[in-house]
Amino acid sequence: MLQQFDERNRDLLININGELLHRDRAGISPFDSVVQGGDAVWEGLRLYNGRIFKLHEHLQRLRGSAEALAFAEISSDEAIIEQIRRTLAANKMRDGVHIRLTLTRGVKFTSGMDPRLNRSGPTLIVLAEHKAPVYAKSGLSLITSKIRRPPPEILDPRIHHANLLNSILAKIEANNAGADDALMLDLRGFVAETNATHLFVVRGGEVLTSFVVACPEGITRATVLEICVANQIPHREADLTLEEVYSAEEMFCTGTMGELAAVTKVDGRTIGSGEVGRITEWLSQLFAERTKIEGVWVT
Repeated sequence: MLQQFDERNRDLLININGELLHRDRAGISPFDSVVQGGDAVWEGLRLYNGRIFKLHEHLQRLRGSAEALAFAEISSDEAIIEQIRRTLAANKMRDGVHIRLTLTRGVKFTSGMDPRLNRSGPTLIVLAEHKAPVYAKSGLSLITSKIRRPPPEILDPRIHHANLLNSILAKIEANNAGADDALMLDLRGFVAETNATHLFVVRGGEVLTSFVVACPEGITRATVLEICVANQIPHREADLTLEEVYSAEEMFCTGTMGELAAVTKVDGRTIGSGEVGRITEWLSQLFAERTKIEGVWVT
């Protein structure tokens, strides 16, 4: 599952603090906090026919993460939305677009990790790309990573920070094993998420997902749970073991970049029938119906 270059993105204009720059000339200072220590927060947004789905929820999480990191300055929602609009208009984008929104602590006057070295900030980066959901709908294969997700007492997963080395190390394991992604456990041995998405399993017709103990509070994850409530689909959060994963009737992952995607193999074991399950298909259809009619107009 390696993303391929989309020719439509060759001449993208990237928005950095309100300045629109060609992708080949866009850059940030080597003194920026994100370069110095991964000191930034981010969100992934998706544009559907002129609307961004769950935009305010994403901006709320961005703001909460920046506040948790004690950013001295945080851009207002209105200012961020205006820069998103400018970026989409400059690139003539309306549908099938993924937006990577990054807010860094800003630029330091000298290198070092101390936030008191920051004299200007924040830095807002809006990167919009033509990008369809990245996961194959026919079924993904996962391997269980040896890399564990840290608990809140080590690093609170509710902080949607830009230091992704934990996930990258797990993704390297998956690549080396020929799998699409890596399933990651918490320190107790229960399922947390994958290196990039939240996980759901179906057992006895009930939709189960991990507690947000060692994983972030996903926007798409929350939407799936909302859909379950609205359609009276049995569901709950639970501590999930690998045995419960292996013996699940269905399994799927969720995320803004990939929406809902079935998982049909974990550690070489076939999940359920090895095909996309009935409940997975149903939830995918219900999710698609929501994205057609909900969202904030930005184009």
